[in-house]
Amino acid sequence: MGEHRQRYSEKFKKKAVEFAQEQRQKKTITDIADELQIPLSSLHEWMKHYREFENEPVTVDRVKQLEQQLEEKEHELKMKDKKLTESEEELAILKKAEHFFSKQKP
Repeated sequence: MGEHRQRYSEKFKKKAVEFAQEQRQKKTITDIADELQIPLSSLHEWMKHYREFENEPVTVDRVKQLEQQLEEKEHELKMKDKKLTESEEELAILKKAEHFFSKQKP
């Protein structure tokens, strides 16, 4: 017969994620899942949904990771800003051309 799947309450999921965040410095995520007797894939999914960063201790690696993400976002924003400026310039040229050609008489 088929296996019966365990269902977990929202409260349990949130508590499991909080526990995992607190224990992350001392144990691997696999060890935490084993300790809680839940599938590792479930814990990973719950971490995506219920993770709260204020429950995590600040580490050098985490700071570096956040700085890298910030740099990537800043670069992306600069590129979008540059593209927007170019588009605005093109639009201004087109408006001037439209005005110029609309005044010319055949």
